[in-house]
Amino acid sequence: MLRINKISETTHSEPHPATCCSDKAPLAASACCASDSCRSQPSEHSPTSKSDDDGSGDGDSDPSGLPAGACQLSWKVDGMDCPACARTIEKAVSAVAGVSGVKVQFATEKLVVSATSDVSPEVQKAVISAGFTLQSLSAKNPDVAVEISPLKEYAPLLILIVLMVISWIVDQFSQPLGEIAFIATTLVGLWPVLLQAIRSTRAGSPFTIETLMSIAALGALFIGATAEAAMVLLLFMVGERLESFAANRARSGVKALMALIPDSAVRIVEGQSSRVPVADLRPGDVIEVAAGGRLPADATLLDNAASFDESALTGESVPVEHQPGEKVPAGSLCVDRVAHLSVTSAPGASAIDRILQLIEEADERRAPIERFLDTFSRYYTPAIMLMALLVILIPPLAMGLPWETWIYRGLTLLLIGCPCALVISTPAAITSGLAAATRQGALIKGGAALEQLALIQTIALDKTGTLTEGKPEVTDVMPLGGVSENELLSLAAAVEAGSHHPLALAIIARARTENPLPINAQARRALAGSGVEGEVAGRKIQVLAPKRLAAKGVAEEHLRQIAEWESSGKTVVVVLQEGNAIGLIAMQDTLREDAISALADLKALGISAVMLTGDNPRAAKTIAERLGIEFRAGLLPADKVEAVTALNALRPTAMVGDGINDAPAMKAARIGIAMGSGTDVALETADAALTHNRLSGLAQMISLSRATRANIRQNITIALGLKAIFLVTTLMGLTGLWLAVLADSGATALVTANALRLLRKKAR
Repeated sequence: MLRINKISETTHSEPHPATCCSDKAPLAASACCASDSCRSQPSEHSPTSKSDDDGSGDGDSDPSGLPAGACQLSWKVDGMDCPACARTIEKAVSAVAGVSGVKVQFATEKLVVSATSDVSPEVQKAVISAGFTLQSLSAKNPDVAVEISPLKEYAPLLILIVLMVISWIVDQFSQPLGEIAFIATTLVGLWPVLLQAIRSTRAGSPFTIETLMSIAALGALFIGATAEAAMVLLLFMVGERLESFAANRARSGVKALMALIPDSAVRIVEGQSSRVPVADLRPGDVIEVAAGGRLPADATLLDNAASFDESALTGESVPVEHQPGEKVPAGSLCVDRVAHLSVTSAPGASAIDRILQLIEEADERRAPIERFLDTFSRYYTPAIMLMALLVILIPPLAMGLPWETWIYRGLTLLLIGCPCALVISTPAAITSGLAAATRQGALIKGGAALEQLALIQTIALDKTGTLTEGKPEVTDVMPLGGVSENELLSLAAAVEAGSHHPLALAIIARARTENPLPINAQARRALAGSGVEGEVAGRKIQVLAPKRLAAKGVAEEHLRQIAEWESSGKTVVVVLQEGNAIGLIAMQDTLREDAISALADLKALGISAVMLTGDNPRAAKTIAERLGIEFRAGLLPADKVEAVTALNALRPTAMVGDGINDAPAMKAARIGIAMGSGTDVALETADAALTHNRLSGLAQMISLSRATRANIRQNITIALGLKAIFLVTTLMGLTGLWLAVLADSGATALVTANALRLLRKKAR
């Protein structure tokens, strides 16, 4: 059963307007003052004024609370086309008095601010001054905001196109009038670009593409290249629209995820149903979901079995049938009948919210190459501006060459040096890769984890619950001393009743199939390290592990049978009545259906596998031989850590597990991968999780990470390769201003289109 809502107990949910402590109604989507009542609520991952360029992002810090008296505010940001825009906003907002931390989440277009008081007006003013706009998120649905009219969005570009056509027509009839028309067109197109350059400079980001474009356009006017100045601005606007389209396309997966949560739900109170906003639902509320409706929150099924389509969350196309008492994640589609469920997640803490939070946190776990390019671009742009200045000054001053020619070439070099394509090359690929992984039923916590997955050469896997189902089944029953098989199972089940141990559950399940009417036992108690005992009809019944049983009345031949079963990988218990053995029960965990094929897929990728388990060597050997992999058995959690550390020293190693005892080894590995049905601790520790709970996702995840890594290299080659080519042609005088802008916009479009190919990568 999917348990993605437990991916991280310390991953904090968006403060909800309903739990806002502020008496004022802020302009922000949400605000939470850090009173005692608020601090008890989950709070969003606390942003910092730094951009986490160290890329640690390991989630070890505890961001659970805000400083005393602090408020946390959030908005939706409009107008961001690339990560550079996010950094510009962060710089502008961090300068506001009273702001203690700021984070712009580019993937979800969200601005989160921590402040010592409600500084909403000041933050809005700072963001507007930087050239962007904020929208208050809806109180009823915090992920829905008012859409901007397409006509308004494309108006500047359309106006410039019309003016360019008019200027060209006028120029055909009168060149002097044409020059004037092109100058007017350039000034009209330059105004918003120059305004944005000034805003960015005031916000602390002077070296932006708008600054380069403004200098180039003004320089072109200065040397009389009026038509080219207008064309430069037109091509730049087209490039901006392409970037905007690419950013929205990359966010489409996130928007689709947000759309899975309905605006309202049918809540049942004392038999009366009423439709309420999803924000009003609380754990324990009973809701009704009709066939074809989506779950507004994580919930537990109350009545009859029902099927739910969870493909949007897990990638599993076949509807999953849930029984009463089982949890169903938010966003699942009810397929066949009206279902009644009990809400289990608080507002902002559902499965969908967890995924969105992981996507947001991915910005803080950026890939090393992305962090390098980010830092590189900060120095690259000023260096290009300096180089362009030298190209303008040195040839005329040192060699007496024409000023006009070298001013033109310097301006062209300035445009070629724009780092847009280089800056967006990695985040575009990373975002697409993470979105594709989510569609395939895998959650990867950030670009750093995605990049590391591509390097994995060895995978260590836990046995129980990972390679096997973790649900043992009774395989053999041997009654002794004249007791029937039915009676033996009934007596064993009677003393095991109430236990949650997998072996106990296996015995109880088998007994119910043989005898639907259970026997009751009294005085049940656990025997530490041995088993359980109880009384049935005044007789003492024990279910024990087969240790030192020679004194318990077990014949030698039966001891040999126990040894034979154990050597074949089965777990055996002995049932005793008044100290005498009355039967043997053997159980065995079953391999996952896809375990063998999944390991074959890993081998095809050149990845070796090894099984690490705490089980006895004989049981481990049987499983390992069936799978055709190496194994290490009898391991305690510390032993698993030691084994993974040793493997990691030889080759990059990933650890796959599902239990609490696997968490330390997952942390010690290069990458920790959790099964979706695993414990909360394992899911918390992991760098990635297989939400569909299928081992086949391992090879898919690694294949996708390798494709993403290759895509990044391709993008960097395209971005730098085109710049190198046009750098040479510019200095040789073969490249003009308009071609330089076309090359830059073209490179940006190429790397973006290349990155979007990852979204079409299908699961095998």
